[in-house]
Amino acid sequence: MVKKLDEKRVRLMKLIEHWAEHNDEHGKRYKESAEEAKEMGLVNASMELQDAHLKSLKVSTHLRNALSQVKEDSG
Repeated sequence: MVKKLDEKRVRLMKLIEHWAEHNDEHGKRYKESAEEAKEMGLVNASMELQDAHLKSLKVSTHLRNALSQVKEDSG
């Protein structure tokens, strides 16, 4: 029973880690796209993409906080 719980915990940690890394990649692309949109004169689209970038930073923070909690609770 404990071993199965440990395996689930490890899977969850790997999944959260993957999500955080993947989200970082998306966030970087949102920021790049915001700059491109601004250069094209698409101010409103640029602002929305910049907002998406900032929100993705928050999502990554939440994911990493969750990962920390899973690690702490496994001690």
